[in-house]
Amino acid sequence: MDPLFVLLVGIVIVFVGILYFKLHAFFTLTLAAMAVAALSAPELISGYWMGEGKSAAEAASLASSPFGLRVATAFGVTCGKIGIVICMASIIGKCLLDSGAALRIVRAILKVLGEKRAPAAMGASGFFLGIPVFFDTVFYLLVPLAKALAASTKKNYGLYVLAIIAGGSIAHSQIPPTPGPLFVAEQLGIDIGMMMISGIIVGGIAAISGMVYAKWINKRKPIPFRDLEEGGDEKMQKWDDVTDKDLPNLWLSMTPIILPLILLSGKTIITGIAGSAGLTLPAAIPSIVSLLGDKNVALTLGASVGLFTLFQTKGGGQMAVKSAMQSALSSGGIVLMITCAGGAFGGMLQQSGIRGVVEQIDVAGGMWFLPMAFVLTAMIRTVQGSATVAMITSVGILGPMAAPEILGFHPIYLAMVIGFGSKPVPWMNDSGFWVISKMSGMTEGETLTNFSVMATIMAVVGLIVSMIASNVLPLN
Repeated sequence: MDPLFVLLVGIVIVFVGILYFKLHAFFTLTLAAMAVAALSAPELISGYWMGEGKSAAEAASLASSPFGLRVATAFGVTCGKIGIVICMASIIGKCLLDSGAALRIVRAILKVLGEKRAPAAMGASGFFLGIPVFFDTVFYLLVPLAKALAASTKKNYGLYVLAIIAGGSIAHSQIPPTPGPLFVAEQLGIDIGMMMISGIIVGGIAAISGMVYAKWINKRKPIPFRDLEEGGDEKMQKWDDVTDKDLPNLWLSMTPIILPLILLSGKTIITGIAGSAGLTLPAAIPSIVSLLGDKNVALTLGASVGLFTLFQTKGGGQMAVKSAMQSALSSGGIVLMITCAGGAFGGMLQQSGIRGVVEQIDVAGGMWFLPMAFVLTAMIRTVQGSATVAMITSVGILGPMAAPEILGFHPIYLAMVIGFGSKPVPWMNDSGFWVISKMSGMTEGETLTNFSVMATIMAVVGLIVSMIASNVLPLN
């Protein structure tokens, strides 16, 4: 069957299943993967596997296998790539919250920057905590701090809230180990360390543009201070009753985030510097760096430090550690299932023969391709509401174009643009929209004017920066 028709069927199933029937993303993506697998022509599946280096006999055997088995295999391959990382990142995030380490980090940033730079402190806190912690959780943690600052300064409540969103939401879509960017990096064959460094740099620029808009809208349409809506976490509201003595040491608090970041990016940085300088490193150094820089090892070490931090804090101990792990794995498991189902969907799309279709399209230079990828991802995000699902679906469609010789630049720029494309346009079908609206006290109109517009601005700025960088520094 024609690959474009198969692609259309898969996309329709995803949209109709999520939007009309309100099905869970895991079930919908799995159903779409099975439909694509069942409709794909055996000769195209065989051609895909031969392109992956399989012999004609091996490719024919894989093509003739039941479509359910092919979907399950692709699901398992995705889980093998990112399963441990997502679960360990969930544990890190939960330990940061339960131990008070997250609050300790935020207080330190506020202390360094001071009250005059409180918006920057809120943005930096959101960005830093958004690396291992899901955005909704970051917002739950920091909104009470924004309210306390607004109550103290008698101004800038909306600015504080938007600063949190600017930092946290960008980290959520650009920097692994959050599921979206992690999945995109794996699908495009991008080193996790490179993805993290690029996400921090380009994402930081985009977040600054969001801060500029936040200051502009705050002067023209300031949002008055409002009490926390019913349903907020009362424990988080009492943050000012906790002294620093009750919280972990600052360096220990930061280690679960910084350690994996250093280990993951160390391999990229060391090999890059050595290569540019023409140096030959001793054999032991690359081996050690590769061992510790493995994403599974790095995140496991970070989770271990996080669990130790929780264990030795006031109110910690074995029961606190057990409870945190159970809660983290419960929430992380749902995300993992959705992500792996997305991996199966993307894998079946590639086996459908769509690669042969897109390879006939001239994307040399990529001047139009990045905006196209951005628009595609933004459309998926706007229609069905989830940034992570939008990234998973988009990279499944665009993955066959990811080779540098086809794109004309390094796939890292495509990964960045897919992440930025998942930002616009958040509205009433997005769970994050309601979390922000209800927790901050903003009306629906205020949330659209502030959050939705700011997210779109950051996305466009990120697209522009990525396009410029892909031409100035293609890296292919």
